[in-house]
Amino acid sequence: MVTQDKILIRGELALIFAVFIDAFGVVLMLYSGAGISAISSLPFAFSEVLPALTLGTWTYLFQGLLIFSLMVMRKRFVLPYLFSFVVGFIFGELLDFHELWIDILPTALHWRIIYFILSYLIICVGIALSNRCQMPIVPTDLFPRELEDITKIGYPKIKIGFDATCLLVTGVMTVCFLGHLDGLGIGTVAAALTMGKGVGIVGDWMDRHFQFATYRTLHQNG
Repeated sequence: MVTQDKILIRGELALIFAVFIDAFGVVLMLYSGAGISAISSLPFAFSEVLPALTLGTWTYLFQGLLIFSLMVMRKRFVLPYLFSFVVGFIFGELLDFHELWIDILPTALHWRIIYFILSYLIICVGIALSNRCQMPIVPTDLFPRELEDITKIGYPKIKIGFDATCLLVTGVMTVCFLGHLDGLGIGTVAAALTMGKGVGIVGDWMDRHFQFATYRTLHQNG
């Protein structure tokens, strides 16, 4: 129900904005040199080990696996999950787009620190928006949210566990196939261990000030 005490944001616009800034945040974090974000670490590892496919392509292949896993856990076909995969495909393409121009940014140490802080905040905002837009969202954001509903475990714990698992597999892959850790840094670990909480804090702030509704929900309530 739409109330007058909060600012109304259309879910469709929130989703578009969230997907765009999430992709930018992932690429910016990698560019900072502090390591790639946890949600994209596994596709990044595959893109380094098997470089015939781009980071964006490996990203939506990974997201397809997440969608399949959710359907297995639900024990049924869930149509909205397929729409989520379409959003994930667009996200993957945006990753490749941002990688095309990111090199124009300066690379001095103080800039890299700023890039990491900004990318962390951007990803937190993007995920919090995705969780509230009432639209199909990127599978890497959908998976923790749906797993929370399936398991009844709190979102911050699910998110941190998911991120830590991605990092562990990424570390094993790059060490075994490349001979060294690649794509992981202190920023990656710090983000993985705290981003679930960060998303929760941003989400609580959004809940106090904003409400989200799609074209469909507005007309149903109207």
